[in-house]
Amino acid sequence: MNDLEILAIAEKLARQAAAAILAVRAKGFETTHKSDLSPVTEADHAAEAIILAGLRSQLPHIPVVAEEEVAGGTITAVGDEFWLVDPLDGTREFTAGRDDFAVCIGLIRHGKPALGVVAVPARGTLYAGIVGVGAWKDGPEGRHAITTRPVPKEGLAVVASRHYAGDVKTAELLATRKVAELVNIGSAMKFCLVAEGRADFYPRLGRTMEWDTAAPQAVIEAAGGVVTLVDGVTPLGYRKPGYENPHFYCGGSLESLK
Repeated sequence: MNDLEILAIAEKLARQAAAAILAVRAKGFETTHKSDLSPVTEADHAAEAIILAGLRSQLPHIPVVAEEEVAGGTITAVGDEFWLVDPLDGTREFTAGRDDFAVCIGLIRHGKPALGVVAVPARGTLYAGIVGVGAWKDGPEGRHAITTRPVPKEGLAVVASRHYAGDVKTAELLATRKVAELVNIGSAMKFCLVAEGRADFYPRLGRTMEWDTAAPQAVIEAAGGVVTLVDGVTPLGYRKPGYENPHFYCGGSLESLK
């Protein structure tokens, strides 16, 4: 099976998970909290069940690491190739009634993102990419290729986490850049806006896990962008102890990180 066929499976499962999330939102739900105090809902579990069942039945040779399974104490052994799944990225946005939440399914090979899918259920859009091949956006207007853009003369369009709005470290960093616009939004949507050339720079100076970043990093790298550590050079890698990421920068190019 080639990467286009593998990506098609991930896309179909992301769409099914997105539909399940919207169904839960329509009927109402309760919010509980995990041991790290992050919120979790019926929608998280329903979406993850769909994705895990699909990946494990159709691609049984590739291990899957999924957020809610890990939270429940299930640690899957992985090798050089494995999936990272965040079934509902941006649960805080979802529980607050906002639309910036996503379904993220990313494939890692040899410590690097190989391909990924980010579905945005409330907006009816899906981003997908294969590193070295290309990236696409599929939505109400149809499916089309996406690429990052050069930094505009007027300065960077910056996207930052809504949860970390007002963060002092981020403000200090942006004070050293020429910034034309700053927008705070939730979830993997920040990566996707950079990937499609609507933004230029996303600095993340807060905690994230590998399942938060694997799929959108694949999309942005497929679109011509980069995700590096805060040195602006070293790529963000995977299969780290505990699956926890260091701080990182995401940009349309290395130039956008400077």
